[in-house]
Amino acid sequence: MGRRSITRLMVLISILAIANGSYLYPQFYDGSCPQAKDIVRSVVAKAVAKEALMAASLLRLHFHDCFVMGCDASLLLDNNGSIISEKWSNANRNSARGFEVVDQIKAALEKACPQTVSCADILALAARDSTVLTGGPSWEVPLGRRDSLDASLSGSNQNIPPPNNTFQTILTKFKLKGLDIVDFVALSGSHTIGNARCTSFRQRLYNNTGNGQPDFSLDQSYAAKLRQNCPRSGLIGSIE
Repeated sequence: MGRRSITRLMVLISILAIANGSYLYPQFYDGSCPQAKDIVRSVVAKAVAKEALMAASLLRLHFHDCFVMGCDASLLLDNNGSIISEKWSNANRNSARGFEVVDQIKAALEKACPQTVSCADILALAARDSTVLTGGPSWEVPLGRRDSLDASLSGSNQNIPPPNNTFQTILTKFKLKGLDIVDFVALSGSHTIGNARCTSFRQRLYNNTGNGQPDFSLDQSYAAKLRQNCPRSGLIGSIE
């Protein structure tokens, strides 16, 4: 996977949503909060230094936010009145994490520039900074997003591809967002950082088609390694 592909995809994800017709550009906060990017970068760096897995978690938050109603921070909303939080969707429940780091970034920005930087832009910047900290490419992040006042649990369940979707199904979901196969490959490559939960792929190791047999399309030496980390039953477990 080339660096250009990753950069291309993340820029596309960053501009999937332009709220209220607003124009996004990297210098959006240069006048109102010139230290915004440095503040985000500093908090993310401290969080990743404390826990390397946090880089993958923050990148995933941005992806899961953008695939539901656009990049509008709807994923950050909790249950409240008519709002049913996206945090409880199949894709996010018990797996989406890093919210406390976003809270830390927001608190630091509110102290420096009250009511200025949106949470949607925080997610976009944190995803870029997390990618850089793990050795990936950098890119200019278009800024100026507005935060959503609503969430879509059904949209999260329908739009975010689960691990058992077929190649064609996932590609179709990408195309519905204006993304092509190159973008699909680049974003899939972002899953090479972080941990995968055994529950996401355990079936392929032991009972791929319901007949008690593993998925023989897997490299068998790799499958054996996965089985060491992910037993047939018991703890959920994970593997890097």
